[in-house]
Amino acid sequence: MADSNPETHVIDFRAAEHLLAARDPRGAVKLLDSVIAAHPENTAARLLRARAFFAAAQLRPAQLEFELVLEREPDNAFAHFALARTLQRSGQTDRATRHFRLAAALDPKPEYLKAAGFDSHD
Repeated sequence: MADSNPETHVIDFRAAEHLLAARDPRGAVKLLDSVIAAHPENTAARLLRARAFFAAAQLRPAQLEFELVLEREPDNAFAHFALARTLQRSGQTDRATRHFRLAAALDPKPEYLKAAGFDSHD
């Protein structure tokens, strides 16, 4: 788009959030592609695109985006958890377990602890 600017990128990002919430992950990915092309360093946009890929069952692109987010933010518990879910769905259970445990160690939310297998005993 010739009229693409930072303001339209913010609008596209917010619209992508709404599309993902409305269960249109492919539409969200399309909007985020231009945002990320203009701002490849934007971790929030990459995390949202990874979530959209996951929701669209595009596991390999989701995995790559979550891994990129974690390269930049290794202490992002949600990204570890989401990567673990992605790996789990693609049959990479050993790698998934590692990321579930990292998520739980970084943020002991009940769902993270349960997925990591840490909620069995008090």
